[in-house]
Amino acid sequence: MYENRLRQNAENYGAKGALNASTLTLSRMLTYALQDEFLAQARYNDILLNFGYIRTFAQIQEAELRHISALLPLFERYQVPIPEDISRMFVTTPESIKSAFAFGVQGEVENISMYNKFLSLNIPTDVRTIFTQLRNASMNHLNAFEIGLSRN
Repeated sequence: MYENRLRQNAENYGAKGALNASTLTLSRMLTYALQDEFLAQARYNDILLNFGYIRTFAQIQEAELRHISALLPLFERYQVPIPEDISRMFVTTPESIKSAFAFGVQGEVENISMYNKFLSLNIPTDVRTIFTQLRNASMNHLNAFEIGLSRN
């Protein structure tokens, strides 16, 4: 029962939640975006803790902190409550470094899809700018993970 509820929550969290949502408000978009950045941060932190220092993950984990910092002022500006960071509940440790890179690829693909969905909507210019920057950074992350995956 707990696992079913957790799986259901995971489908409504971060990029998965955004991609599954039939309607999106600015508040929901900001929340999903921050959740997904929390999730990436937690995922890459878990990989570093379990596999030791891997430059790609260390650098992208740092970038995720910058993504979180870029989103937070929008919460204040649009008076949206900052969601609690429960992302660690949804992190599973990959079995190998190769599967860690595959997790990274999948996470960035979902993140890019989420931002593309948001950018297809009528949103304020400042939000559009941040979402575009974060999507473009995720495209760089995706490329780095794909390179890592091909090398392992």
